[in-house]
Amino acid sequence: MSSELAHKIRQIREVETSGRGEFSQLIGIAKKTLEGIEQTGRVPKGDLLEAVCKQWPKYTLWLMTGQVDEVCGQVSPEIERARRTLKQTGTGTN
Repeated sequence: MSSELAHKIRQIREVETSGRGEFSQLIGIAKKTLEGIEQTGRVPKGDLLEAVCKQWPKYTLWLMTGQVDEVCGQVSPEIERARRTLKQTGTGTN
């Protein structure tokens, strides 16, 4: 599970920010902490998970359970990336 959470954190970072520095600043952690989580698969602490969920609430369900509920606004980074691509190409509905 530890590497799964680390991978999910990285997926959110890649969709929502320009890099580790910006992500770390937005959630209030040291960049080295984030690097350690992503590179070693270390289990993120509860306060880090809480900060991610507060900053990007649309990923809370997916981050914690792996499930999505688009009707309720709970998506994965993959869904968000697809939405943005569709919007950029003018084929999206939003």
